[in-house]
Amino acid sequence: MRITVFGAAGSVGGRVLAEARRRGHEVTPVARSPREGFALGAADDVADVRRLSAGRDVVISATRPPAGRERDLAATAEALLAGVGATRLLVVGGASSLRTPNGVLVQQEPDFPPELRPIALACTAQLEVFLRDESDVDWTYLSPPAELVPGPRTGRYRSGRDDLVVDAGGRSSISLEDLAVALLDEAERPRHRRARFTVGY
Repeated sequence: MRITVFGAAGSVGGRVLAEARRRGHEVTPVARSPREGFALGAADDVADVRRLSAGRDVVISATRPPAGRERDLAATAEALLAGVGATRLLVVGGASSLRTPNGVLVQQEPDFPPELRPIALACTAQLEVFLRDESDVDWTYLSPPAELVPGPRTGRYRSGRDDLVVDAGGRSSISLEDLAVALLDEAERPRHRRARFTVGY
């Protein structure tokens, strides 16, 4: 497949880029500032999205705004929907809007870190842009589990929809490497069209 990856210089996007290349796909990595081997562009610029989506099979967005600009996520979602056209869109979002085993949202848990609230609310607003979308864009939104850290690529994971995927001990986690595996599996074999899904061990 021909794939464009916005945010390919980041921790998630870099793993997605590596996984896509590992599988033999033709990948165009995109960054906001000049970087060797990367196309220049921004996921929140409709013209850039349109240009970098043309002739591609899949566009993947794994961008994360800097502190203080969290609200840009919703605007970026709107730009992606406006620019991808008929190209399939996969977006890596946040975990805060998933339900915990306690029946509340992650961001509503009493021990949810207050410093993460701005990005949590922004990710919720980002997801709402997709859920309200009335276009015919073929999008998928991936919410990571509560813990997302560097680790081994095992190729194993479990999927869910709106509830955290937790193990027998109640832990919700996956490595960045296996998140990329799950995302590329979805790109190659779509199972969550115009829907949100999540993964975990």
